[in-house]
Amino acid sequence: MNNCTVLEIEGLVGFCGHRKVFTGFASAGDLARASFADVLDESTGLGYQRRMSREHSLEFKRYIQQPGTTSIPLTFNLRESLADRWSLEDRPKARLRLELSKGPALTQVDGQHRLGFLQGSPIQFAFMAFLGLSEDQEMEVFRTINGKAKGLSGSLLDFTEAKSLGSDLAKVDPALFVALGLNSDPSSPWRGHLDLGGARTVGTKRIASLRTMHQATQRFIKEAKVGGSVTAEVMLGYAIAYWEAVVITLPDQWKDQRHHLLTKGIGVYAMMSLAGYLVRESLNEAITVDYFVAKLSDFVDQIDWSTHGSLEGFGGAKGADMAFKMILKVREDAFRRISQYA
Repeated sequence: MNNCTVLEIEGLVGFCGHRKVFTGFASAGDLARASFADVLDESTGLGYQRRMSREHSLEFKRYIQQPGTTSIPLTFNLRESLADRWSLEDRPKARLRLELSKGPALTQVDGQHRLGFLQGSPIQFAFMAFLGLSEDQEMEVFRTINGKAKGLSGSLLDFTEAKSLGSDLAKVDPALFVALGLNSDPSSPWRGHLDLGGARTVGTKRIASLRTMHQATQRFIKEAKVGGSVTAEVMLGYAIAYWEAVVITLPDQWKDQRHHLLTKGIGVYAMMSLAGYLVRESLNEAITVDYFVAKLSDFVDQIDWSTHGSLEGFGGAKGADMAFKMILKVREDAFRRISQYA
């Protein structure tokens, strides 16, 4: 029985691996109205799915409408928390009943882009629905399915990993802890500027992605060579102080992100390596904003950060290493000139 508020689908109940599932067939239109993608809301941190790519969805729609085309089954979850929207009869035949008057009953674990523009479509799809997974369990299945998927945002995978680790994040992945802290701490110049891979907050001006900052922070920690003697929380404090100093010493380059590479991938990688280098160099000196300002003001403004300047053409891990070496060379030359004046 299918109407506007109730959708009933016959199928089979069995196991996929070690999880109980319902499998069935339904039109794309019915599955689209009965399901939703729990897209990450970057302003609240709720959800875990990537934002929809219109190009990806449109490409699939054009494909599936052609004769002879097919698709692997869609994957859903019937959440435990939405149990008032669904029920399942297992005998004599398996029958799934979805109460849509209360809202969509199926969460899209894998298939968001395939259903994106198929509202009302009569094309039939095979699908599988996990039975009663929690939101955390569902997110972990999503991460397992999509961990190596081409085109899936690395930032989204990083963010969902952080959510799954919870309070253990600082110990398990201190670099990710610092990167997320740079995006969330009220005193951080980066607050709200990292693209997490979910639904973008209206009005937020993006500079770099969470994945970029995560990888850059790995360079920061590696270059600092602090081992286990400094906690992730302390390293976050150092990173915030460092970027505050960067804003003070390079205000124009920070403000005009469009025409400068300071806050783009290669600039972030190189500058975070420099941050670690300066932390290691501090010895017993207090690591504060003023410490970093004193260090950076000797030379950092002598680098051409423009999009057609000294860093143009650098790319990848090797490019980041070369850019960092170039910055250290500029610093060395600046010290040489200062010593000559002395």
